[in-house]
Amino acid sequence: NDDNKAAIAAAGGIEVLVSLARDGNEMQQENAAGALRNLAINDDNKAAIAAAGGIEVLVALARDGNEEQKNCAAGALWN
Repeated sequence: NDDNKAAIAAAGGIEVLVSLARDGNEMQQENAAGALRNLAINDDNKAAIAAAGGIEVLVALARDGNEEQKNCAAGALWN
C-alpha cells in the first residue's frame, strides 16, 4: 500500500535496494528490481530512485540481466 511504500523510502530503503540491484547476487538483484518496480508507482519514489542512481542500474539490468531481472527492471523503468 501507499503508506508502506512511503515508509520504505523514508527508512532509506530505496538506496539499499538500488545498491542490491547493482551489487547483489542474482536473486538479490531480481528481488531488488522487483521491489523498485513496486515502489516506482509512487511519484516521490520515482525521484528518489533516480537520485539514488537507480535509473542507470535498472537500465543495466534490463539490458544485461537474466529474464526475471529484465522483466522487473523494465517494469520499474516503465512506472
